[in-house]
Amino acid sequence: MRDWSPVMGLPLWVWLFVLPSLIGVVCLIAGPRLENAMRPLWRLLDGVYLASGAIAGFFMMTILSLIVLGMVARWTSVAVPGTTEFAGYSMAATSFFALCYALTRGAHIRVSIILNANDFLRRWLDVFAVFGGAVIATYFARYAVKANFFSEMLNDRTQGQDQIPEWVVSLFSLDFAGVVEGNMTLVYTPIWIPQLAMSIGTILLAVALWDTLYRMLITGVNPIASEAVE
Repeated sequence: MRDWSPVMGLPLWVWLFVLPSLIGVVCLIAGPRLENAMRPLWRLLDGVYLASGAIAGFFMMTILSLIVLGMVARWTSVAVPGTTEFAGYSMAATSFFALCYALTRGAHIRVSIILNANDFLRRWLDVFAVFGGAVIATYFARYAVKANFFSEMLNDRTQGQDQIPEWVVSLFSLDFAGVVEGNMTLVYTPIWIPQLAMSIGTILLAVALWDTLYRMLITGVNPIASEAVE
């Protein structure tokens, strides 16, 4: 934790771990009294999770499109460089954007044999498991973002054949002057651009886990409901 720089006078780990844990204590103490006040926020977060799942689906379709494009390119002997690399980036984006959506739909593997022993174990072991998952996901998200910053600082570029227009790099860099110029010069893809999907996906997963914990403490019910398969 020595490299966790202070933010607004407090170490970053306080904001990421201590403050969310204290909010959980407040949710436990207040209980159902917070439910009506939290419902608008829960609806907003549910919409964010759904949007993240839709983005994951879009990138999945992108993978299919790139595979078909590569097949057509081979049949027609037309060179389309970079399809393999872009398909890999899309696969990573699909995986990470789907994390929070899959969690809220009960698609993640959960071992519940001990939880079925009695109501006490079902409630508190479930709370402990979700809290542990939230801490781990937050830790993962922090270092995913840090990897983004390091890749950008080192100007790390792809070693493959994929190239993108320079104005796209300006767009992701929030350099809107460069976007207006519309520089079409092809440059090798900066690694930090596909890494954005990992950072955003892990942040959303951490938010979803903390959100699930708070809902459990307020309502007494785990909002993650697995879909029954017969």
